[in-house]
Amino acid sequence: MSGLIIKGIVTGLILSIMLGPAFFLLIETSIRKGVKAALSFDAGVLVSDIIYIVIVYALYQEVSGFADGENNAVIKLIGGIVFLGFGVVLFLKKVKSQKSDNSGKMVHDSKDYIMLFTKGLVLNMANPLVIFYWFSVLAFGGEGNNKVSLEPLDVFIYVAVILLTFFTIDVLKILGAKQLRPFITNAVLKSLNRITGTILFAFGIFLVVQSCYLIMFK
Repeated sequence: MSGLIIKGIVTGLILSIMLGPAFFLLIETSIRKGVKAALSFDAGVLVSDIIYIVIVYALYQEVSGFADGENNAVIKLIGGIVFLGFGVVLFLKKVKSQKSDNSGKMVHDSKDYIMLFTKGLVLNMANPLVIFYWFSVLAFGGEGNNKVSLEPLDVFIYVAVILLTFFTIDVLKILGAKQLRPFITNAVLKSLNRITGTILFAFGIFLVVQSCYLIMFK
């Protein structure tokens, strides 16, 4: 059991340093909208991860078949289009002044948090690489190449440790990004939108090109 926990912590640390699209949006949200807003976005990412974990564990053999063939191409194409759309919208997004109270803290209503949660959920679900790395994570935690041989309780502990480690590192990222807020001007925010939008757009292009390659040459 202790070996499984250590393996979960190491896996969580490795996943937490991966610079995917969600990472850049998490930092951007923390800088622009504050800690609570970033946590709402991260909660959406976390829920989407849990959904993918359940799918991978319940349909392990079927999911492994997605690594090849037209299913993979279609998933990547859809994900690529979603990222292209988010990238364009974010690149063209105008910087708005954030509401703040008398103490200078940013104010958001419940709709803002719901929208950020949904944004994190959709973006992470749209990334087809997520289901593949969770497939690899469960294979790493289990034994053998063709099935997950861990008992359900072991899988729960292993995944829980990974997610806890992952989320803890994300909170540290959010708190670290918050410290940059006093130095951020509207011009910097505009540049941040364009940089993050470009990253999302580039990732979308990457997925679309991969999809076209799979369709044409597989």
